[in-house]
Amino acid sequence: MLQRTNTMESFWMPFTANRDFQNNPRLIKSAEGMYYTSTEGHKVMDATAGLWCVNAGHKDPFVTKAIQEQALELDYAPSFQFSHPKAFELSSQLASLMPEGMDHVFFTNSGSESVDTALKIALHYHRMRGDGSRTRLIGRERGYHGTGFGGISVGGIVSNRRHFGTLLTGVDHLRDTHDLKRNAFSKGCPQHGAEFAFDLERIVGLHDPSTIAAVIVEPMAGSTGVLLPPVGYLKALREICDKHGILLIFDEVITAFGRLGAATAAEYFEVTPDIITTAKGLTNGIIPMGAVIVQNNIYESAMENSDSPIELFHGYTYSASPMACAAALAALESYEKNDLFARAAKLAPQWEKRIHDLAGLPNIVDIRNLGLVGAIELAPRDGAPGARGMDAMKKAWNAGFMVRVTGDIIALSPPLIISETEIDTLFDGLADILGDLD
Repeated sequence: MLQRTNTMESFWMPFTANRDFQNNPRLIKSAEGMYYTSTEGHKVMDATAGLWCVNAGHKDPFVTKAIQEQALELDYAPSFQFSHPKAFELSSQLASLMPEGMDHVFFTNSGSESVDTALKIALHYHRMRGDGSRTRLIGRERGYHGTGFGGISVGGIVSNRRHFGTLLTGVDHLRDTHDLKRNAFSKGCPQHGAEFAFDLERIVGLHDPSTIAAVIVEPMAGSTGVLLPPVGYLKALREICDKHGILLIFDEVITAFGRLGAATAAEYFEVTPDIITTAKGLTNGIIPMGAVIVQNNIYESAMENSDSPIELFHGYTYSASPMACAAALAALESYEKNDLFARAAKLAPQWEKRIHDLAGLPNIVDIRNLGLVGAIELAPRDGAPGARGMDAMKKAWNAGFMVRVTGDIIALSPPLIISETEIDTLFDGLADILGDLD
């Protein structure tokens, strides 16, 4: 086979400054526990759990063994009119981690697919109940719900939307909850801003509640730069949705599976939505998989009101793939046996203290934290937004830390196996990096 002359240009990398990367690649050859090893042999602490997903750390023995054994037993089985036992075992175990009354699971292959599935289920639910006028979907500014057309339509990150036409029609957006003037350097959820939930009443008044099918929000907005819900905000959203017969969807692709010190953000905030989307940590990030979990009445309505033997005309070739199911079952076992959700909760106070120790360093305009999540917001350089964040990411890599940046916001979300010593090492290193950043 002929080889192309420049292999670095053959891979069009997602969400990446490709030209810059080709000039200064950051390549990984192996990983174990909390650390990557670069192709140059340098050890790099994973301070982002890959992409918010490797919650049990790299090369987890439970997951690795399960994948190896599953490949030898059953590599693939379809989920259209057929299935395999692990799909039902996993759905049962997954439902047991969800809020009471959420016992039914639909499997996908990613967070983006989970969001599109949740939106379709919401529309389907109202139609099956004879309430087919409810077709409008409400997202939130600065929200991130993956990169399918449904997800970017309800999402509110401008750069993710601007090149892709008119997207879905009948979509509106709540204002975001970020209030730097009142809430800068809050520890945990900010005290100010619960009233932002009442922006939904404005939208209801504009469109009429009988046209609105669902509201979708991230309980904690991750990819936009870690925006935390103000105290009372999510409960207010729940109450408004109940008042107007609107389904509430929590996008928990990031927050599920221990990131906040609980199985879900719904559990952490004591607010039960109608639908929860998950992915990422479901398989510890090892095999692509997502899942949508619904309130029992949504599933029961589909079963009772369907006008066809097939109750939902939706699915994917790889829904509940045996390999993914095996990885997910093993990941859940690892989380339980290593008590990782409780571990995250236990480490959260030290994490909070160490990240806020960075306050006062040059260029830092805000620090945010919740569970084992943190964000350091930097002032943008004049005429070059995002440049300071990109430089911080590169300097961190060279110093032995992988961090994620969104514009000028550094986002941190380490594997839940991080130790107290490693937390100190991370923030000592970031203090040096940010102290020297111009």
